[in-house]
Amino acid sequence: MSEKTGTRPFSWFEWMLSLRYLRARRKEGFISVIAGFSFIGILLGVATLIIVMAVMNGFRQELLEKILGLNGHLLVQPLDAPLTDFEAVAERISKIPGIRLAAPVVEGQALASSPFGSSGVLVRGWRGADLRKLPSIADNLKQGTLAGFDEGQGVLIGRRLADQLTVHAGETVTLVAPRGAVTPMGTMPRIKTYKIAGVFEIGMSEYDLGFMFMPLTEAQAYFNRSGDVTAIEI
Repeated sequence: MSEKTGTRPFSWFEWMLSLRYLRARRKEGFISVIAGFSFIGILLGVATLIIVMAVMNGFRQELLEKILGLNGHLLVQPLDAPLTDFEAVAERISKIPGIRLAAPVVEGQALASSPFGSSGVLVRGWRGADLRKLPSIADNLKQGTLAGFDEGQGVLIGRRLADQLTVHAGETVTLVAPRGAVTPMGTMPRIKTYKIAGVFEIGMSEYDLGFMFMPLTEAQAYFNRSGDVTAIEI
């Protein structure tokens, strides 16, 4: 239908009807006061409901953007054999319509320490090109840069982790992984020092305190992965 039908909101009929019951005769002044207070109460109640719904919807959208902005919607993991052909698999997945990013990832837990403190972190090995396509990291770098991320041995840490360790971009942090080299005395922890290439701040304390990013090839070497990855995040 091309022609508009119906009346406009707050047309003359609505105004006439509302004023008819809001105005009072000279002998019914008290009724007019009750109607006025009722009108103000309904107005405040509806306004409060609209404001609360708007705030909650905005909070939900912001929370989903932060969570899904760092974690993939799908996770592709191998079943029977190590995922060694991850580059070809990620390339095929990225060609599917609607896929924004398919990134091979190496994950492992470690203890990050400095002369001023220590904290457990989840280390994630990413390619620099994939990190530049991740707005939650690339657009929220407070210190340092992603330039030359793949070529160096620098790591990215969160703002709260940097504050807890009292370190800044350009300084060093030591990582201790429980599963290192196997010796006649047993499995020895792997200890290595990395330079902080950048500090990011996503806005969620769980991510800014517990996540660390390092180059994919360096993560493979650090966690003893011979050319394979943990999964592909989509």
